[in-house]
Amino acid sequence: METEKPARTAPPSWLRSLWARLLLLLIVFVALDGILAPLNSKAVRHPITGVLVGVATAALALVVYWKLVGWLEQRRTPEIGLSTMRPLLLRGTAAGIGLFTLTLALILACNGYRLHGGSLGDMIATFGMMVGVATLEELLFRGVLFRVVEERFGTVVALAVSGLLFGGLHLINPDGTVWGALSIAVEGGLMLGAAYVLTRSLWLPIGLHLGWNFAESGIFGGTVSGSEGKVGGLLTGVPHGPAIISGGDFGPEASIFAILVCGAAAFVMIRRARRKGTWQ
Repeated sequence: METEKPARTAPPSWLRSLWARLLLLLIVFVALDGILAPLNSKAVRHPITGVLVGVATAALALVVYWKLVGWLEQRRTPEIGLSTMRPLLLRGTAAGIGLFTLTLALILACNGYRLHGGSLGDMIATFGMMVGVATLEELLFRGVLFRVVEERFGTVVALAVSGLLFGGLHLINPDGTVWGALSIAVEGGLMLGAAYVLTRSLWLPIGLHLGWNFAESGIFGGTVSGSEGKVGGLLTGVPHGPAIISGGDFGPEASIFAILVCGAAAFVMIRRARRKGTWQ
């Protein structure tokens, strides 16, 4: 004899409005980031702990999103569905690595960067940390902020709001600059938002974010978004020459080439999204 599954408990009426949902989700994921980010920073000192803590961070954040969003909005969460995870995550990670490698190749062609030896262990540890960082930040900025704002105001406003906030928060980094924040608004906010719009899945932006950050710090040893110091990578990168070319102390993301490469990628995805009918 089959038993019926108990009905999902609905949230209280005061939590059903768009603004209440948005506020609660932002509070939860900002707090989660504040708790887990320091753990990732400490764990990255060793390859094993770096990978284990990074993967655990990502898994925990995904479970919280699945449970909390599912409860608040009384729906499934196909944007993190397991059926699309592998292909979109792999595609995004490969694309992110490729886009950063192209950016750095343009910087190197203009004599804007120097590469020296690094550490394989540092590269592995950095990869683990970036798994956690990319997942947490994409759940917060695309899964929560972008998605809920788009629900009320449409895609254009959601891209602008999430992009500017994403870039603006990087001003608090030790080497943060206004130019660097605007660069991140294009490279992270616009490109990663476009990736979500195109696929209506968070796996592609998570993969792009992971691939870009891993290539920047884990492979080529660059500074990520003006953060303090370098985590370490297979190589060690040192900027050279004008900051508009190299990115200066903020890192390669503040290079004009990073803006052009990521802007072009965003343009392609936005055009495809409009043709596909996923643009709201």
